[in-house]
Amino acid sequence: MVSIGFDIGSSSIKCSLFDVETGRTIDSDFHPKEEMKIDSPKAGWAEQNPETWWEYAKLLTKNLISKNNIKPEAVKSIGISYQMHGLVLVDENRNVLRPSIIWCDSRAVEIGNRAFKEIGEEYCLNNLLNSPGNFTASKLKWVKDNEPDIYAKIFKAMLPGDFIAMKLTGEINTTVSGLSEGIFWDFKENQISEKIFDYYCIDKKLLPDIVPTFSVQGKILPEVAEELGLNKETVVSYRAGDQPNNAFSLNVLNPGEIAATAGTSGVVYAVIDRLNYDKLSRVNQFAHVNHSHENPRIGVLLCINGTGIMNSYLRKNMGEGLSYDKMNQMSSEIEIGSEGLVVLPFGNGAERVFENKNIGAQFLNIDLNRHGKAHFFRAAQEGIAFTFKYGIDIIRQMGLDINVIRAGKANMFLSPIFKSTFTNIIDAAVELYDTDGSVGAARGAALGAGLFKSPEEAFRNLTKLEVIEPDVSQKEITNEAYYNWLTNLKKFI
Repeated sequence: MVSIGFDIGSSSIKCSLFDVETGRTIDSDFHPKEEMKIDSPKAGWAEQNPETWWEYAKLLTKNLISKNNIKPEAVKSIGISYQMHGLVLVDENRNVLRPSIIWCDSRAVEIGNRAFKEIGEEYCLNNLLNSPGNFTASKLKWVKDNEPDIYAKIFKAMLPGDFIAMKLTGEINTTVSGLSEGIFWDFKENQISEKIFDYYCIDKKLLPDIVPTFSVQGKILPEVAEELGLNKETVVSYRAGDQPNNAFSLNVLNPGEIAATAGTSGVVYAVIDRLNYDKLSRVNQFAHVNHSHENPRIGVLLCINGTGIMNSYLRKNMGEGLSYDKMNQMSSEIEIGSEGLVVLPFGNGAERVFENKNIGAQFLNIDLNRHGKAHFFRAAQEGIAFTFKYGIDIIRQMGLDINVIRAGKANMFLSPIFKSTFTNIIDAAVELYDTDGSVGAARGAALGAGLFKSPEEAFRNLTKLEVIEPDVSQKEITNEAYYNWLTNLKKFI
């Protein structure tokens, strides 16, 4: 029995084939090999064509099925992980009306900030657990106000994962977890938020129907099955935003368990069993994949837009063809603290951790006689790790203990410099596992289709690859570097 997992990211689309009997990954691939283009027609805007995601997902599926000689009848389930907070609009014929306004787009910041004040901060924090901020509901309001002709044609407003599920099955539905990430869900009333829709003057009928996260959400369309080489009885049986799904892929399901990622953006995601919030909405709370009104499971999400994209930027513009391994080697030749050079990696849109300010990326304290490329490479990785520290301190102020963090051994967690800096400044152990978002989505789909009887069975073969403990000998100098970085950051926030 094979389960397929998609991870619909903003940098690439990834697909994995998962063997349900062995609990092992058969094969994985991603496309495109260079980072997927993000269009920015105006400053602060970020858009992608949803049909491009679908074309890449089909290409990967066909190639992996053919390469591994998978028989159509073997494929039982499909799961979808997707970039959070995006807005996809379709008309009655399921045609896309405009490019997707994706997660790092900042155009709706002021709309959300105004809603936070006018709806009432007490209601927003107690019932929505967040400010409406720059989330999907506010993006939909922006379309209503600025593109009325397009708004008039909307049949359904979806998240990116809902769109991929629609292309696979023809069904348009979503989950409570997805609605909560769009700031459409009232946790106290356990229903779609009447106040958000009334305030924004948006019709609730634009939202898809709700299905459970782990469930048969639709059967694959016959023509899609034929095109992809799949069984027409294959079901879509799981979907989740990339960060709840990343936590799920690491078996982070219970209160006190914590996951992290450091790809294009960086995230720390902690599970709690109560409704909680940050008064300034610098970190956000969403329904986790196993949340229910009777048994709350809330994901506390720290999101940093500018992390791995900063490292990627330096490679493109200063690396001159260098590999990341070579950049890491050069970084290792520089002392902790980068001889005073400071990088603030915030050039990828408004940062929630700074109350939706967009301070841009900054290179500070450059000494033209001392600082070379290696200093920039190291200072960027230190700046990314220090940004995690800044956000994790907010989570700790909310009363959460952070002693162990789980992550996939991928992206920035492949870098020795980043791993050591992160672990030392956070003062917590990091466990690295052999998994990723697409594999997690495939596991989730197998669970949702009933191929696994329980999460415990689904994760029986999850492999721990490495444990990194804080290095006491580096703690003092790393803290000094952090406080120098923090002093410079405070000039901009």
